[in-house]
Amino acid sequence: MRRMVVLVVVGLVVLGGCGPGPAPAPTEAPTPTAPPAPRTVRLMTHDSFDVSEEVLAAFEAQHNAKVEVLQAGDAGVVLNQAILSADNPLADVLYGVDNTLLSRALKAGILEPYASPLLDEIPDALELDPQQRALPVDYGDVCLNYDKGWFAGHDLPPPANLEDLVKPEYRSLTVVENPATSSPGLAFLLATVGHFSETGATTYLDYWADLRKNDVLVVDGWEDAYYGQFTYGSGGEGDRPIVVSYASSPPAEVYFAERPLEEAPTAAVVSDGSCFRQIEFVGILKGGQNRDLTEAWVDFMLDQAFQEDIPLHMFMFPANQDAALPDAFARFALVPAHPAEVDYTAIETHREAWIEAWAGVVVR
Repeated sequence: MRRMVVLVVVGLVVLGGCGPGPAPAPTEAPTPTAPPAPRTVRLMTHDSFDVSEEVLAAFEAQHNAKVEVLQAGDAGVVLNQAILSADNPLADVLYGVDNTLLSRALKAGILEPYASPLLDEIPDALELDPQQRALPVDYGDVCLNYDKGWFAGHDLPPPANLEDLVKPEYRSLTVVENPATSSPGLAFLLATVGHFSETGATTYLDYWADLRKNDVLVVDGWEDAYYGQFTYGSGGEGDRPIVVSYASSPPAEVYFAERPLEEAPTAAVVSDGSCFRQIEFVGILKGGQNRDLTEAWVDFMLDQAFQEDIPLHMFMFPANQDAALPDAFARFALVPAHPAEVDYTAIETHREAWIEAWAGVVVR
């Protein structure tokens, strides 16, 4: 009986513990916090920079960022502005300096080293700066282009190399750009320097003297050469079926054609030593802001989404070897196996002297 009383008491105590206690104090609903404001990465680049809106938006969404693009003219003007504003940089990233200007950019000391993990996907041949201040983004080859229909209609084989241009049957057929005023003009001059050199039986100046005798036409810029003088680009208004342009020009003609084409109407001459390879670089500017965001943008430019956007927006080849080429490039673009080689440091040292010597022979 006594045991039963104890059990009853214990049970009452337990049940009492399970009963309602004091009402909890009311709690206030948490105040929602505003999302952080987007940070900005400033990109200084040339006027030819172009990227699709969806690719740019993907980076901005992923990093809660805004990309501010400052297009400041051609690559030389852009580099000048970056150097002149080094103490108070106008941007965080510099894109578009190529191997004809690279040595000058590195000597100016305006770029910070950055070993992007995406460099593992870039061929070593494109990586010219061992300190990784300038990272390769894309490349394109400046080559002779010719109008396939014109040559077929005139029963003349198209040129196969640089040497063909000085033969009598190719007299008055070629238009080139002035290397003092045109980027492809300078690249073509460098191709002749690399192919013929400054010494030997036939130097680059000897070659240009022969071109002049064969009535080569020199104009200030690419647009005049291609759309004003070139027989295909001008729609037949020009009379020069050979023009200095890019290896990517034939696929561009297919891509922009008003009606589908089964083959490119133009072709590039890509024999050994006949082209000059332009490589464009990106670098982080000293004194820029948001270093982590800036590095993320550089990585993005080297990654596949941006790289696969390059061919049909800037008509260059992606540096990332894993990037897929669009159909027009895969089918109609040729990549020279052995472009002419001129060291980028030699370009910086001798560029003005080469141009001046060229002018003395061709423009005199």
